[in-house]
Amino acid sequence: MAGGPRRSPSTSRAAFAALALALAASGCWDFQKDVPEGPSALPVARYATVRVQYRQPNGCVNVASPCDSRVVFFGSWMRPGEELLLDAGPGLVWTGQAPNVPVNWPPAESAHLVRIFDPHLRESVTGGVTAARLSVGGQIVSSFDQVGTPSESAFVYVDDIGVGHNPP
Repeated sequence: MAGGPRRSPSTSRAAFAALALALAASGCWDFQKDVPEGPSALPVARYATVRVQYRQPNGCVNVASPCDSRVVFFGSWMRPGEELLLDAGPGLVWTGQAPNVPVNWPPAESAHLVRIFDPHLRESVTGGVTAARLSVGGQIVSSFDQVGTPSESAFVYVDDIGVGHNPP
């Protein structure tokens, strides 16, 4: 006989089945479903400290209310109680440093709304609220909302180093 001993078909099938079982057992069967991909990671929030400067008008418009209170700065990112009391500087200039201002420049979202409460203007039609004569991050604000009302505000963007930018 040439080529060696002949095997019966049942022996060949048994050898093939044993080989297939050995190969299948050597791998790791994964019966667990794959978890769907979750939401993407949140972007890292960026914050800056911003210099605020306000020039108070020369005269006090109040008749009955005192004019000796401090000027207060408000930003739309601030929560109640986080208002910034400005310090009196030379002349009628009030200044302060607003910490933890969310960076929103270049504009990818809404601008911040900023405004002042000035005790010299308490008895005016705005109730003391104004956004005029205000500088945020070295930028004199020039884009206003609801001018001449108690909700008067200005729009401003802030970059990574605390510099203000008017809306484009």
